[in-house]
Amino acid sequence: MNRRVKSSLLWGAVGVFAFLALAQGYVLVAGPLPVGFLGRIGIALVVGAVAAGVSYATELRLLAR
Repeated sequence: MNRRVKSSLLWGAVGVFAFLALAQGYVLVAGPLPVGFLGRIGIALVVGAVAAGVSYATELRLLAR
């Protein structure tokens, strides 16, 4: 696995865990969310996939600067 793919997958993991931490914080402070546990996991996976895709697509542009 090359460094660019590994970096984008790690950013995807950061996105997943950041969303789950924010969702848990919301539940602790404001109350229940309109989606259940599995819904939060699904949304977190989508957020992680988007974060990984965006980081993969923009890494070369950021390094070129």
